Amino acid sequence: MKTIIKNGTIVNADNEQIADILIENDKISKIGDCSNIEVDKTIDASGKFVIPGGIDPHVHMHLPTPAGYSSDDFESGSKAALFGGTTTIIDFVTPEKGQSLVEAYKLRVSEAQNAHINVKFHVSPIEWLENTAAEMEELVIKYGVTSFKIYLAYKGAVGLNDDVIIKVLETAKKLGVLVTAHCENDEIINILRKKFISEGKTSPKYHALSRPAEAEVDAIRRLILFARYIETPVYIVHVSTKNGVEMIKKAQSKGLPVYAETCPHYLLLEESVYEGDFEKTGKYVLSPPLRLKKDNEALWNAISDGTVQTVGTDHCPFNLKGQKDKGINDFTKIPNGAGGIEHRMELLYTYGVEKGLISMQKIVEITSSNAAGIFRLNNKGAIKEGFDADIVIWNPQSSKTISLDNQHQNCDSNIYEGFKTKGKAETVILNGEIIIDS
Repeated sequence: MKTIIKNGTIVNADNEQIADILIENDKISKIGDCSNIEVDKTIDASGKFVIPGGIDPHVHMHLPTPAGYSSDDFESGSKAALFGGTTTIIDFVTPEKGQSLVEAYKLRVSEAQNAHINVKFHVSPIEWLENTAAEMEELVIKYGVTSFKIYLAYKGAVGLNDDVIIKVLETAKKLGVLVTAHCENDEIINILRKKFISEGKTSPKYHALSRPAEAEVDAIRRLILFARYIETPVYIVHVSTKNGVEMIKKAQSKGLPVYAETCPHYLLLEESVYEGDFEKTGKYVLSPPLRLKKDNEALWNAISDGTVQTVGTDHCPFNLKGQKDKGINDFTKIPNGAGGIEHRMELLYTYGVEKGLISMQKIVEITSSNAAGIFRLNNKGAIKEGFDADIVIWNPQSSKTISLDNQHQNCDSNIYEGFKTKGKAETVILNGEIIIDS
């Protein structure tokens, strides 16, 4: 199968050009004049951007919780991803206590068999057992795992004490792979949660107040300290605070290999959404919580200057009715998470490019090429000869208002409902096959 994309503006993280793209089977075989080549299909991309398929490095499909699984499984969540221009996701393997990391990995891979897109995994050691180091090595050597995930929060469940964090970092260093980290100080969060519940302060507002900015900043400080002395790189997920950004930037200025990720909700939503009744506020319960306008602005600046390398979504939706409302009288029982995988690119384009905060090349960088490089996704993240034909044709003239009626995620609420957007993934090509053509 041969396909040519003509007349579009090819955008990579480091350049733009107008040229033909020849796709043969699942690869990009030529960039340049393809006018004399006989093909099966020609796509005219005049007036549109041609960009590499999005890579979302942080999603939670089919995540088990006391309130049930997150409402998107790999089938429905990957469908939403495609409509948003994302062709690869990195999800998580979280074992049960005492379970082999390798066994948990195999089970998670089997759960993702119905996904419509490329799926990779970070693996989370949640304790340190006799075989943990050997299992990490097996995952890297035999199964190609390039990253592990640790939690500085949620101790007693999946969170780790400092001695285990150090062991994971040291093992990852020996294996030459990356550790990603959820950075919140668990102790201060638990003190505040117990305090608010004992005082009868049970609404979603107190979820946010129980996870103050200082909790994130302190955990980032500790992780960077460990990484500095162990001399190994770290990747901090869903950074939400101005002070957290400043700490990361300072570490980077000293030459420390610290990578940072944020999410669209930390760029566009503020903590004022927690004011009101549960029907309005419950959908915004996620961790870390939403912050202040100054934090939004600091994160946009951090994307622009390269302090933050990636924008993931932390896609993990739960229905308001039947799941989130299990905590209607106790915010500690509300499952944390929200959807957004299909809106990532359109939100960044609308509120970033259209407002002059970032360029189209920067969108490619933060939604695809940086993640491909950081997590060693070979032949992805760029429109180049020999690379995988995961391609998005972006129509900058399309517009819509996000609503429950036009979303593709499987959820009865949407934290971006009412947001007006411009631009969309009009055509999505996955492994050389046209999947979306709207």
